[in-house]
Amino acid sequence: MRRLRICFMRATLLSILLLLSAFASQTQANLKPEPVHSDAIQSLVAALEGHHYRELQLDDELSTEIFNRYFDAIDPGRAYLLQSDIDSFASRQTKLDDELRAGNLSFAFAAYDLFLKRFKERSDSLIGRLESKEPFNFNRDDKLEISRDKKPWFTSQQAIDDYWARRLKSAVLNLKLSDNSVDEARETLIKRYSGQLKRAEQTNSEDVFQSFANVMARIYDPHTAYFSPATSENFKINMSLSLEGIGAVLQSEDENTKVVSLVPAGPADKSGQLKPADLIVGVGQGESGEIEDVVGMRLDDVVDRIRGPKGSIVRLEIIPASSADKTTRKVINLVRNKVALEEQAAQSRILEVKRDGQPYKIGIIDIPTFYIDFAALQAGDKDYRSTTRDVAKLIEDLKKENIDGLVIDLRENGGGSLREANELVGLFISRGPTVQIRDLNGRVDVLGDYNPDTTWTGPLTVVIDRLSASASEIFAGAIQDYRRGLIVGSRTFGKGTVQTLQPLKHGQLKYTTAKFYRISGESTQHQGVAPDINFPPMIDESEIGESALDFALPWDQVRPVRYARYSSLDRWIPELKNRYLQRVANDPDFNHMWGTLEFLKKQKAQEWLPLNETALTAQRDSIDQAQIDLENKRRNAKGETPIKSLDDLLSETDAKSQPVNPDSEAVLKEASELTIDMIQMFFKEDQSRLAG
Repeated sequence: MRRLRICFMRATLLSILLLLSAFASQTQANLKPEPVHSDAIQSLVAALEGHHYRELQLDDELSTEIFNRYFDAIDPGRAYLLQSDIDSFASRQTKLDDELRAGNLSFAFAAYDLFLKRFKERSDSLIGRLESKEPFNFNRDDKLEISRDKKPWFTSQQAIDDYWARRLKSAVLNLKLSDNSVDEARETLIKRYSGQLKRAEQTNSEDVFQSFANVMARIYDPHTAYFSPATSENFKINMSLSLEGIGAVLQSEDENTKVVSLVPAGPADKSGQLKPADLIVGVGQGESGEIEDVVGMRLDDVVDRIRGPKGSIVRLEIIPASSADKTTRKVINLVRNKVALEEQAAQSRILEVKRDGQPYKIGIIDIPTFYIDFAALQAGDKDYRSTTRDVAKLIEDLKKENIDGLVIDLRENGGGSLREANELVGLFISRGPTVQIRDLNGRVDVLGDYNPDTTWTGPLTVVIDRLSASASEIFAGAIQDYRRGLIVGSRTFGKGTVQTLQPLKHGQLKYTTAKFYRISGESTQHQGVAPDINFPPMIDESEIGESALDFALPWDQVRPVRYARYSSLDRWIPELKNRYLQRVANDPDFNHMWGTLEFLKKQKAQEWLPLNETALTAQRDSIDQAQIDLENKRRNAKGETPIKSLDDLLSETDAKSQPVNPDSEAVLKEASELTIDMIQMFFKEDQSRLAG
């Protein structure tokens, strides 16, 4: 399976991993701010107001936003606090700006204490009901609201009690349908809720301060974050350890552990069994170790259980991202390992395509990330590794094989070195600007390639997707603006901002200082790079991407710089689209992708989960059968053996193999076909310009 390689903003995502763990476990009662926190919040306010790109001043309006977002942060499912609890702090809503400038954190700690009180009350109630062995009626036609994060706060105790009665019933039913008896389900849930309560008592005042400080920081933009001294040190450790274990970046989401991204060439990446947005609900050691329930567990505790000795097996019970009702579960095996730098490097191969009896050789270069070995560079090693150097060598090797065209695969490339993105563009143009950077003072700097040498002057296609971010967007945007190549795939992530770390008296602040702009003057922020030809978007833009993040900086423009286009590609795009649509109309793999999108769209539209055992079982069976039918429709069209169950599909992969994803291969095949279209339609007439 094609590797899921989202490296983008690893620092930002790992900071989420560390910071949100405080929300997964709650604080103990009557915590008070330490004296150092007063100075810390004042320095944080000063740093954000004085240095952040957004130039927001802390006022009554921002105070109200912090007030509301803080309650959303400590109770993201709106499942513990009542509206009356929120209202009890209403007098503070517009006063937080003055309080924070004075170093007063009483609101943050009082609100957290109230949340803990409600959390303990609810936990005791749930445990008590489970211990009483009060029977559950799974024959009634009850239902549970799947998501409450966008719903109003409950206004009565009766309403919130009814919600929790349904939620508890759902938890027992889900475990029952996972081959547990009702008594076994009770024991599992008693352990879960008791564990959450025990972990709640371990939270200290630093956790509360960091939680509140990050709510304030993220009002400025989603990539701004506060690191306490302990978290700053853990952040450094995790940056190196992120390449250990299974190679996944995780964050807390409500009571669950969510997969945010996979490290390029890591065990999870290679296996193809784990994907971004999957939820990890259980962890087991070895091939047959008991699966331990990790719902509600602190994120760092979950990570500790997932990591282990190189070569050992860890079993993960996951809820796939495609499970709209969050009830479908499967267990996967992964072999822990360390990622070698060589495995993250650009790689090439040749795809041979026949058109009207004529063979074409299309070179494929897969770039997982934009990397550079800074240590070797600074040590004066003339053979230091970098994306541009490696890609240049790969192109020269492909040219010796007499390729007719080149495809650069940037799918799931989350970025990396800006320098490398800039220099990589230079392999395909003679000279010129590549990207603009504007700081908070409005000064615009232009980076470019001023080396007249060009490594590849032939037909070029670049493949992008929603997980292509940052440096990937700079490269794709420049190639598109110059009309040096065709951009295909789906809209990119949309991260067009630059962050820096600033030490504070107590901890560190990571904040946004600048924005990227294309040479056309358009920002990559928020909107990303739109392809010339759209392929099926296999990632939901409403869930992943800059536009899905609260407080993301808006799209805007600066003046374009002077540059000359390299081809007449614009006038040929309509015909290229027509040829593409004709080819994929009956393509089994593209039809499978479109069918999967429709399936997921229907699943995500569901708002209620049945609490009737027969209805829930039927719903699960229907969902499974729909996926089986989709897969078999493709297999039948390709003359392949159909599957009888989803387990058959899972059994085709294991922790030690790297299976081929037919959807991914179909994308590369069609990108190659479009490259051949360009060769046949117009490329020769433009080649003299490209070579010049």
